[in-house]
Amino acid sequence: MMESWIPTIADDAGPKYLAILRALTADIRAGRLPPGVRLPPQRALAKHLNVDLTTVTRAFNEARRAGLIDASAGRGSFVRNIARPAEVRRPNPSGSIDFSMNMPPQPVAARLAERLEAGLSRLAGSPGFLDRMQYQDSAGNMADRAAAAQWLGGRLGPLPVQRVLVAGGAQAVLAALLAVILKPGDALCVPTLTYPGLRMAAERRGIRLVPVACDADGLDPDAFRERCEAERPRALYVVPTLDNPTTATLPRARREQIAEVARAHGVAIIEDDAYGALPPEAPAPIASLAGDITWHVATLSKCVSPGLRIAYVAVPGTNEAVRLAAELRAINMMASPLTAALASQWIADGELEAVVAAIRQENGLRQAVVRETLQGLDVRAHPYGHHLWLRLPEPWRRGEFGAHARQLGLSVIQSEAFAVGPAPEAIRVSLGAASDVETLRYGLSLLATLLAHPPGAISTVV
Repeated sequence: MMESWIPTIADDAGPKYLAILRALTADIRAGRLPPGVRLPPQRALAKHLNVDLTTVTRAFNEARRAGLIDASAGRGSFVRNIARPAEVRRPNPSGSIDFSMNMPPQPVAARLAERLEAGLSRLAGSPGFLDRMQYQDSAGNMADRAAAAQWLGGRLGPLPVQRVLVAGGAQAVLAALLAVILKPGDALCVPTLTYPGLRMAAERRGIRLVPVACDADGLDPDAFRERCEAERPRALYVVPTLDNPTTATLPRARREQIAEVARAHGVAIIEDDAYGALPPEAPAPIASLAGDITWHVATLSKCVSPGLRIAYVAVPGTNEAVRLAAELRAINMMASPLTAALASQWIADGELEAVVAAIRQENGLRQAVVRETLQGLDVRAHPYGHHLWLRLPEPWRRGEFGAHARQLGLSVIQSEAFAVGPAPEAIRVSLGAASDVETLRYGLSLLATLLAHPPGAISTVV
């Protein structure tokens, strides 16, 4: 029994329940709270910490959803045995660390392999399973679209199934949307730093990208208005929450202003909400404010696993759904029926949210490592995101820095991959591909050491 366990949360920023959750996770991972240990009663812990009982209860509920603890009425809360031998991660034998691929971490607490095995077994034994393995409608079958509407409805509000589509990943959706909304030569407004996959799809269709100025809060509504007046764009592309690459999150007021400008100028909004499920609290999506002009894309690749290759789309109306389904059919026929069915099952039984909660918590731990190892540097990050934006100190230049990083076995993405126009001296660092927190800490320490020395002195520190 660990009745005396008291987390240290005095220096933690943000909600107290998240500080308790971070401390609990850290102590479990470090072995200070071994499997089977009973945690203090919630009421006693609340009294020791001088917080409301609901604060502790919320922290424990999040830990339970993340698979860290079990709880039962009358017995209390116990640390789960989450580190089974088969799941213990091994160091990367190559010595290289990938900071380039922007993917969610796969923590042991997510129990992804266990959930996959159980979920697929349930599907294989369910009535009509073989029908699921046949060709499906390009918009997704009605059962999967209903599950998608349920998942999206948590942030967008109630959605009719006819306005929701299931697709094989966000990249396919973006390519299809450009074909539906724009013609070759049309103007598409984008942030000055924007997702490379969108840039590539637009360039292949001959769509003209119009950069819109941004600040620390993201896309500037006044700059967007000026671009609308000067360029007469057909659409706007934006990542409203945890922007890729800058990590900026648009405040609600700014989302409302952007929607107003778009409506006034007849501009469609492509809302790429890839990271919207990660923060425990985020502003309402633009689609919830202006659903009649917004095409909302929510992929599971950035909040669960890229291996699912499932994205959900909420469109302005049923006619738009028909047009988008036709383009999706031309691009990749349909989403994988198997992974679509698995995602639907996980939505119904709460497993999907449990995986997201575990990844959210892991991201919080990894961002704490970022704050520790990269302190003093010009870093933009979000407490629950799995990438960061780092402006290089003088006299470093991005090309030279990238080359030196590769010599150390570190891969990063330089700013020109995102820039629509001049590229700043900056890099994106993705945190999810590192196998564990200690590997991440080592890689970030190498980055910090590299940044602390001018290029000419590198041979003395490498």
